[in-house]
Amino acid sequence: MASSTRASSLLLHSHKTNHFIFSLNPKKPSLFHSFPSLSSPSFSLSLSSSPSPSTSSTITRVSTVPLEYVPPAPDSNNFQQEISRLKTLRLKLSTSKTLKQKLKVLNSDSKVKHFLNTKGFERVLGSLGLGLNELFLVKCLVAAGQDHVFDMGFGEREEDGLRSSVKTALYALVEMIEKWDVNNGGSGGKEGFAKSQKGSVLVDEESGDLKKLLKILGEIEEFYDCIGGIIGYQIMVLELLAQSSVEMQTTNHSQHVHESMDCHFLEIHPPTGCDLSQSTEYASQAALWGIEGLPDLGEIYPLGGSADRLGLVDPDTGECLPAAMLPYCGRTLLEGLIRDLQAREFLYFKLYGKQCITPVAIMTSSAKNNQEHITSLCERLGWFGRGRSSFQLFEQPLVPTVSADDGRWLVRKPFVPVCKPGGHGVIWKLAYDKGIFQWFYDHGRKGATVRQVSNVVAATDVTLLALAGIGLHHGKKLGFASCKRNSGATEGINVLIEKKNLDGKWAYGLSCIEYTEFDKFGISSGPRSPDSLQAEFPANTNILYVDLPSAKLVGSTRSERSLPGIVLNTKKSVVYMDYFGNRHSVPGGRLECTMQNIADNFLNTYSSRCYKDVEDKLDTFIVYNERRRVTSSAKKKRKHADMSLHQTPDGSLLDIMRNAYDLLLQCDIDLPEVEGNDKYVDSRPPFLIFLHPALGPLWEVTRQKFHGGSISKGSELQIEVAEFLWRNVQLEGSMIIAAENIMGSTRNDENGEPILKHGHRCGRCKLHNVKVLNDGIDWSSGDNVYWKHDVRRFEALKVILHGNSEFEVNDVTIQGNHVFEVPDGHRLKITSGDPVVLGS
Repeated sequence: MASSTRASSLLLHSHKTNHFIFSLNPKKPSLFHSFPSLSSPSFSLSLSSSPSPSTSSTITRVSTVPLEYVPPAPDSNNFQQEISRLKTLRLKLSTSKTLKQKLKVLNSDSKVKHFLNTKGFERVLGSLGLGLNELFLVKCLVAAGQDHVFDMGFGEREEDGLRSSVKTALYALVEMIEKWDVNNGGSGGKEGFAKSQKGSVLVDEESGDLKKLLKILGEIEEFYDCIGGIIGYQIMVLELLAQSSVEMQTTNHSQHVHESMDCHFLEIHPPTGCDLSQSTEYASQAALWGIEGLPDLGEIYPLGGSADRLGLVDPDTGECLPAAMLPYCGRTLLEGLIRDLQAREFLYFKLYGKQCITPVAIMTSSAKNNQEHITSLCERLGWFGRGRSSFQLFEQPLVPTVSADDGRWLVRKPFVPVCKPGGHGVIWKLAYDKGIFQWFYDHGRKGATVRQVSNVVAATDVTLLALAGIGLHHGKKLGFASCKRNSGATEGINVLIEKKNLDGKWAYGLSCIEYTEFDKFGISSGPRSPDSLQAEFPANTNILYVDLPSAKLVGSTRSERSLPGIVLNTKKSVVYMDYFGNRHSVPGGRLECTMQNIADNFLNTYSSRCYKDVEDKLDTFIVYNERRRVTSSAKKKRKHADMSLHQTPDGSLLDIMRNAYDLLLQCDIDLPEVEGNDKYVDSRPPFLIFLHPALGPLWEVTRQKFHGGSISKGSELQIEVAEFLWRNVQLEGSMIIAAENIMGSTRNDENGEPILKHGHRCGRCKLHNVKVLNDGIDWSSGDNVYWKHDVRRFEALKVILHGNSEFEVNDVTIQGNHVFEVPDGHRLKITSGDPVVLGS
C-alpha cells in the first residue's frame, strides 16, 4: 500500500468520454393509541341540538373563471314529479319478466309515445334494423327524458339555414322509405339514401355513432342493474339534484344527513390509530407481517379515470393519454407501481428463499383509450416478466354527464353524449361482475392492497407492508393509510363515524368524507384555521387494505350498497366541444362512486353507546405515517404562472427527494436538505437521487447497504441495482449505476412466457472509499425536465452491468466523464495503484 492518499489513489481524469468495455423480533406494543372519550374534538349532527357557529357560518366564494352559463335555481318540485314518474316506470319494468313485456311497458310511457309519434320515428327505428334489446335501450333513454340525444336541435333559427343533421337524416329517411315502392321498386335501401345525401359520409358517421351509443347504453343498463339500469341512473341523478336544491335553501345540514344515512343521531370524530413514524418497533413488526403474508395478497389498481387535469398528450400523435402513461422519473407511472410491487416480492425471496408473484387486477376504462394503452404497454414490456396470467384487466363503463340545471344529458352531437368514467367506487361491483374476486381466490389470495397510479410515494418504507400486515394479522375487513391533511387540498378526510340507527342500536366504523361533501356535513372546504373542524381530521389517501371476501359480499349485493359513496358533484363545470367545434362550459357532473366508502358497509353495531376503546374492536382500522411517505400525487399539470406545486409532478418529485434525504441522512451521509416547495417554484431541486425500490424496500434493509460519505448540492445519483454496497463514497457530479438484471433474469416458462427468476444472475456493485468528481448536470439548460429525469449533462460516471456482471471499486478517485460497461459473466475491479486495463 502506498503511504499517502494521493499516492494510493488511481486518478481517472478526463474531459472526454472514456468508454471501457471489459472481455426481526421486536416488542409488540398496543395496536392503537388509547381512544379518547367521545367528548374529544368531534362534529355532532344531532336533531336535538343546533349547529355550532363554526359549522353554520356562511362562506363567501368568488369565482375568477369567465362566466359562460348561469343556470336558474333548480325547481325541486319538478324534479320530484319526474322522479315519481320514473320510479313508477322502474317498478313496472322490474315486474316484467320478458323483454317483450318490458317493451310494452315502455311503449305505454307518455314520453315514449310522444317520441314515436313525432314524424314517424317508430317507423324509422324499425327501418334501422335494431333488435329488440337495442329498441329497449333506445326507449329507456327516451323514457328517461333524454330524447334530445337523438336530436340536439342545432340551428333551430331559420336565419342560420341550419338543421340538426340527425333530424334531417331521419326526416329524409322517412320520405325515402315512403317512395321506395314507387321509385325503386322496393329496392335501393340505405345505398340510395346515402347517395341522396351527397355520399355515404353522413350515414356511415351517424351509423357508427349510433352503435357506440347503443354500446354505452347497454353498459349502463347492465352495470347499474342494481338501481334500475338507465331509468335508475336518471332517478338517482334527479334525487341528488333535488337534494342539492334543498340544501341550497336551508342551513339545516343535520336533518338531511340523518335522512340520507337513515339514523337518529350522527357524530364524526378524528380517528386514532398506529402512527408508524412514532411506533417504530410495531411498524417493523407490522411490515414483517406484510412480507410474510405476501402469498395471501393481491394488488388492485384503479386506473380508469380520465385524468383531465394532467393534460397528458402524446407528443407524436397529439392523442390524449391516461395518467398511467405519464413519463415520470424515466418510466411510466404504471411501471413505477409494478417496480414497487416487485421490490416487495424480491424482499420476500431474500428472506424466505421462495418466489412469490402477486396477481394484479387493473380497472381500466375506454376514456382516452385507457384500456388499449395499458394493454399495449404491458405487452411491449413482456408483462413485466410476471406472465400474462398474473394480470387481469377489467373495463369500467362510461356514464353520461348531466346538466346541473335540469338533469339532461350533455351532448356533443347527435348520438354522442358527453361521457366520463363513473368514479373508482364502481370497482367493487365491477370486480364481482367480471369475476375478479374468483380470480384472486384461484390464486389463493385472501386480501389485497389498493393504490392509485398518480400517488408516487405510497410504497415508501413501511407504509404499504404495515397496512397489509395489520389487516391480515388481525383479520380486518378494511384499512386506511393516512396522514396529515394539507390546507386547502382537494382531498377527503378519514373519520370515525358514531351513529344511532333507527332500530336503536349504535354503529361505529372508520370511513371517509369526500371534499365535495363537506358542505353537506357543515364542514368548511376553504382554507382551514387551527381551530377548524378539518384541522382535526386526517387525509383520505385512497391507499387501502381490503379483505377480499368482505369486498365481494358488498359487490355482489343487488342494491345501491354495491355502489358506495355515490355523489353528483356539480361544483365544477363540464367542458366539452360540440359538433361545430364550439366550446361549452356547463355546470354539471355525473354519478360517481368512491371506492373507500365501501367502509360504510363494515360498521360494527352495539346495543349501547361506546365511550372508549371502540376502535380496537372495529372491522376497520387506520395507520398513519409522515405525509411524504404516504401520499404525493402527480395528478395535475403545473401551469406556467402557478405558484403552487401541490399535486403536480414537480411537487411530488420534491417529496421523493425529501424521502431520499431522510433515508440517507440516517446512513450518516451528508447531503443538502430539501426546503419547502415555495423555494423551488422558479428554481431547480437541490439534487436528484433515484434509488431502485429493491434496495429495500424497507428503509431498515436499505440502511444496511449505505453508510458514510457525502452527496454535494447539484449532484445526481441513480442506482438501478439491488445487490449494492456504498461505504464512504463522496459524490460531486453525476453517478449512474444500472444493471440489466436488477433482481434476477428472465426465463421462458412452459407456455413460452418470459418470467423473472429472482436472484438468478443479478448484477452487483460495491463502492468503498470512492470519490466521484465530474461536472454532472447542466443545471442551466432550459430543456431539463427534472420530474421526468430528462436532463442534459456535461459529464457523468456511468456503470452498465450486463447479465450477472460485477463492478467493484476500492480507494479510488474517479474524475471526469466515464462509462464502464461490464459484460455478462465478468467482474471489473478497480483498486489503488492498479492501472486501467481492458479485460477482467
